[in-house]
Amino acid sequence: MRNTSDPIKENSNVMNAQGGEKKVMKKILSVALSTAMAFSMFASVAFGDTAVSPQQQFDALKAKGVFTGYPDGTAGLDKEMTRAEFAKVITKLLGLKEITGVYSYNDKNYNAKNWAAPYIEAVTAAGIMEGKNVEKKIFDFNGKVTIEEMAKVLTIALDLEVPTETNNTATAWAKGYVQAAINAGLLDTSLNFQSNASRQLLVGAAYAIDQAQSLKVASYEVSEAGKVVTFKISDGESVKVTLDKALEANKETEVKFTYKDKEFTEKVTYVVTAATKVQSVTADNLKQVTVTFDGDVDAATAEDVNNYQLSKDIKSAVLSADKKTVVLTLDNEYYTGGNKLDNQKAIKLTVSGIKNSDGSKTIAQEVTFTPVDVTTPSVKEVKGLGTGAFQVVFSEPVDRASAITTSNYKVDGKVISGTVEYAFPDSVIITTALTTGDHKLTVSNVQDFSGLKVVPVESDFAVAADTEAPTVTTAKSYDLQKVEIEFNEPIRSFTRVYNGTTAKTGEVTRSGNKLTVTFTRANALSVGENTIVIEGATDYSGNTATREVKVTPTLDTVKPVVSNVAVSTENGNHVLKVKYSKSVYSSTNTTGVTKANYTIKDKDGKVVVGTGLDGNGHPVKAITFDPNTNEAKIILSGYLPQGNYTVEVSGVQDNAYVPNTIVPVSSAITIGNTSDFKVTRFWSSTENTNGSKRDVNFFVTFSKAVATEGTGNALERSKYALKWTAAGTLEALPSNASVELVTPETVKITVPYTDKELVAAEAKLRVSLIADQTGAFAYTDSSYVSGEIGVAGQAVKLVDDSVKATANNKVTVKFDGILNTVDANDFAVRVGTTNYNVVLDGQPSYSNGQTIANFTISGDNKLDAAPVAKFGLRVATPNTQDNLGVRVDVPAVTAGVDIIDNIKPETKDFADNKAIGLVDNGDGTYTAKVKFTEAIAAVSGTNVVKLSVTGTTVSGVGYAVDTDETVLNVTFTPAAALTDESVVTVELDSSNANSKVVTDKSDAKNAAVAFSLSGVKKDIIIP
Repeated sequence: MRNTSDPIKENSNVMNAQGGEKKVMKKILSVALSTAMAFSMFASVAFGDTAVSPQQQFDALKAKGVFTGYPDGTAGLDKEMTRAEFAKVITKLLGLKEITGVYSYNDKNYNAKNWAAPYIEAVTAAGIMEGKNVEKKIFDFNGKVTIEEMAKVLTIALDLEVPTETNNTATAWAKGYVQAAINAGLLDTSLNFQSNASRQLLVGAAYAIDQAQSLKVASYEVSEAGKVVTFKISDGESVKVTLDKALEANKETEVKFTYKDKEFTEKVTYVVTAATKVQSVTADNLKQVTVTFDGDVDAATAEDVNNYQLSKDIKSAVLSADKKTVVLTLDNEYYTGGNKLDNQKAIKLTVSGIKNSDGSKTIAQEVTFTPVDVTTPSVKEVKGLGTGAFQVVFSEPVDRASAITTSNYKVDGKVISGTVEYAFPDSVIITTALTTGDHKLTVSNVQDFSGLKVVPVESDFAVAADTEAPTVTTAKSYDLQKVEIEFNEPIRSFTRVYNGTTAKTGEVTRSGNKLTVTFTRANALSVGENTIVIEGATDYSGNTATREVKVTPTLDTVKPVVSNVAVSTENGNHVLKVKYSKSVYSSTNTTGVTKANYTIKDKDGKVVVGTGLDGNGHPVKAITFDPNTNEAKIILSGYLPQGNYTVEVSGVQDNAYVPNTIVPVSSAITIGNTSDFKVTRFWSSTENTNGSKRDVNFFVTFSKAVATEGTGNALERSKYALKWTAAGTLEALPSNASVELVTPETVKITVPYTDKELVAAEAKLRVSLIADQTGAFAYTDSSYVSGEIGVAGQAVKLVDDSVKATANNKVTVKFDGILNTVDANDFAVRVGTTNYNVVLDGQPSYSNGQTIANFTISGDNKLDAAPVAKFGLRVATPNTQDNLGVRVDVPAVTAGVDIIDNIKPETKDFADNKAIGLVDNGDGTYTAKVKFTEAIAAVSGTNVVKLSVTGTTVSGVGYAVDTDETVLNVTFTPAAALTDESVVTVELDSSNANSKVVTDKSDAKNAAVAFSLSGVKKDIIIP
């Protein structure tokens, strides 16, 4: 908080001098006193406010030294106040500096012995009061103070505006002052202004002024995540301030507000003990990363290695005692084993799924940091473990191979004779015979993970006989199946650990002085108190004992959450990796790999069908789960188109003894250009010919936007080699050649003023070490160097077999380059000898370096369900072009490109408007008939085609294509004869989209659209 001392008192010393400071003083006074004016404080306390009695007001002011009272102890509220007493009250009230040694008035007995002189001089210097007779310099300190005189003093002190129009009964000289006080709400119009003011009236006025001056912030409270500050004022009121911008946690910030016309500037701190973000990430060695949060974090999520992503394998995450710092230790104990940070090279850490201590926020953040290891490792501590062993702790993680070499350790100048047990990452326990007393240890050649070796410096340690077996210091449980037991010293061995009875043993991991015990569900702890028995707990002096520890577990009630959804490619397929905050898969829990728990939807919220997803948007292929990373891996069939999607997850449970079910969540993903990064087109042109000299331009178009800086910079001349003719060889660009970017995907190479022979059709290109804007390099399978790339022509063309009819009035077309203009008026669909105009559906999209355009046939023109049609240009000079202004090269529609049938068969009514037909075969069986828009084919013997009848069960359901190939026959046997009111329902399951049980007869085998059709027997029976 700020220094809340009174601002008037802080500035009162400037009032010692006379004259020019008067205006300054009046301004200072107005700041404090205007509050009283604005809220009519004087009027309320002077004229009937019973909240605080006049006596209480007097007592409060007396305690502050403003009033003294009479010798008999009374307040004398009914008495009249003298001008001298009024001067003292004003001086004390406003904190004016008493002036001694100056006597400005000629009153009798106005001298150093006059008690009132310092106060009279103070109010005079401040310009608040003046003498009764200015010419004769008579103050009249024993004179009484009238109400209108009091009004004048208040008006001057408050710097009130004196009005020109008045309506009061005051004396003429006072009318303006009195009217100002009335207008400000300080006086009532009914008063006798010429009468003397009582001490009670002056006490009320003084109390009001004192209260206005004394307003201070007593305390404050921050709420609504730093967005609101509520200030408690010294008068007992509260002021709620809503900020435009939330306060930053744990940072002092000034907040301004106005209360009772007084402006406050308060320094507040939004004290947050729960973390809101990652504050820093550092690494002073190459095996550990220190993540510091700006507050306390939840231990369970902070120590889950799956909540940290690094391009290295993380073995452990340990939360420090401060509850703010997590140390990540990378896996692999050997210097030569890799999996270590690169010294002084930036690396990115992704933190996700970490809850703060009060659960109000889950932290997700990316931080780039640079490891710096320039310090040699050292011996941090040597601890004797009895006469049979000692422990060495290093200052940082050390390489196992060098740490377990016995020749690297000398005790009292002699190489040890014993064994070295390595405790990853930074300690060893050396077993060797030692005498009691002081010893010196020298360590050499033990190296850290940057290759720096420990300096051979002697370390003192003491050895004492150890005759006591290890004892348990703490034990804590994680749900009902995991217990961590800590001893007072390192444990060398144990016999077994069990829960209550020897039949309930657990699997134990030993590390230093800790045993981590994992129990199966059958041997799990009970909800109440459990007795964990550790048989044969043995230390390094051979002391053995069986120890017991009581553990009352806490159930894991934390629901799993999706911390990240990543998209990658693998073997020509998109792969979705759903990362969880905890494990959601075990031998008894398969919810994390249950297909129905994952749904993929497009940007419009519609389920995505195909590309490895069934009719409900669920994965078709089996889902796998990696317990090391807590990731579910979903492999699709092929690539999803570019765009925005959501992955919905529900029904997934963790492995807690009482499973926690995830709150359904929808995670957004973006599918980018997944094509291999490569050159898609290469061509040349010449210009500025002058005899045999001319400028030669080579254009290279890539499948994605290229990098223009860094290692993969596509604008570096050295990245290109050219063969100018078939007989030539690949050669580097000449030194005067230039490379410039003409579109995000296309570079222009200019070789100026050359007479080098060029055969445009025979030219070849080789590129090397060129990356796209994400940093992915081209031609990764051939060391980032392409083969010879031939001329592909300048103009954008249609992709082979890419013109497809997706409905009877819709055609989708792919072009083999990026077009910035697609004009539908350039194109037409031709059926027979008739051209159908087309319009563009929305804007073109771009994927794999191609342009995808969707067209709708104009008017009522329609294609057949099995179309025979062509697509092409209807104009000689098209407007459709790329960024370089090169027009598309597409055949005229008269010759055109054949449109591929990609229209899915759909059901249609029979001629008599029946949705389905029904035939009674006369042998207890029936045949339901479904008609399609085109001829179909069907694979029999599946349950993709289903049939049901109300009121009875059916058996022997089979289906086949009718002799009329547009009809599917579904034969069945009901358990009971059908009545006229029986409802027959035929369904084609949505899984047909992938299984293609019912398709059209085209080469593409377009899957029929799923349906469910019903009819009442009497309405659908076919005689």
